Amino acid sequence: MLSNSTKYAIKGVLYLALNSDEDHKVLVRDIFEVVHVPEAYLAKLLQELSRQGVISSTRGAKGGFYLSEQDRKRSLMDIVKVIDGERRVNSCVMGIHNCDMDNPCVLHKLVGANKSKFIKVLENTTILDLVEGRQDIEEFFPL
Repeated sequence: MLSNSTKYAIKGVLYLALNSDEDHKVLVRDIFEVVHVPEAYLAKLLQELSRQGVISSTRGAKGGFYLSEQDRKRSLMDIVKVIDGERRVNSCVMGIHNCDMDNPCVLHKLVGANKSKFIKVLENTTILDLVEGRQDIEEFFPL
């Protein structure tokens, strides 16, 4: 349901949540090996998140990406919408274009309720919520 791009973006944002703020910006070259995402690809994802106001960045000698207090209150769905668009997360798991309650695919009844729960989790979980479970996230980024 989530593309690799969204997964990579979430990993990058979680790294920023643990390692940045308004006074400490992080460069992509300092992140990409830790989150195991190609540098240019991660840069593109973080730039788009910054352009859309999900994360913050500044240019210049002391520039880089960071999360402000407001950024930390963003939901995971905010990241998904920027990278994949809301349409992908709501799409049929079988890839059938006209799958819905009136015209369900063979898996619709099996995964429909769980998919709805997953979407609610994305909408209701903030970056800050994940950071508060810090130990689990730090284990996610082995040094």
